[in-house]
Amino acid sequence: MNYKKYLAELIGTFALVFCGTGAIIINQETNGIIGHVGIAITFGLIVTVMIYTFGEKSGAHFNPAVTIAFWISGLFSKKEVVPYILAQTIGGILASIVLNVLFPLNETLGATIPTGSLMQSFILEIILTFFLMLVIFFTSQGSKEVGIIAGFAIGGTVLLEALFAGPISGASMNPVRSLAPALISNDLSVIWIYISAPIIGAILANFTWKIIK
Repeated sequence: MNYKKYLAELIGTFALVFCGTGAIIINQETNGIIGHVGIAITFGLIVTVMIYTFGEKSGAHFNPAVTIAFWISGLFSKKEVVPYILAQTIGGILASIVLNVLFPLNETLGATIPTGSLMQSFILEIILTFFLMLVIFFTSQGSKEVGIIAGFAIGGTVLLEALFAGPISGASMNPVRSLAPALISNDLSVIWIYISAPIIGAILANFTWKIIK
């Protein structure tokens, strides 16, 4: 068994959660020095960087919703789904543990928390992940020239969606990104939104991609 791709998924997801939620925590700790725009840029950049770092090794999913959508589309082996999601989950949780050690007084650890109604955030997360997964499908499965810019397109989509939707739903689009800080901060009250909605959005994107392609 090739464990290198699982390690790549673990490290990539660790980096995503560590830098992304770390930006939220540090913004809180420094009275807003980073700002909302800075947090969105951080998420977009770390996704871009990790895609170019580990894309050839693991496919750079770093997101259970992405892994599930690739599997349903027939582009990913069924036997790899659980190991990938396990690696992603471990990576995310380790990142939140480290952040908790570094910032023990921070109560939420960068968790995604709806500011409006729960249904508002639920629908937002479905739509956000739908668009993100569409970009992933069409760039990763396109021509070689399109594939070269996949990292920028995917990272740019994360940045864009975090910019406008972050203040309402947190713009998670990733079950592990939300589960890890929620688990370590011991607040799982709304985690159902951030686990179910991204998976639904990614699956819908799969069907749409198949129709359009």
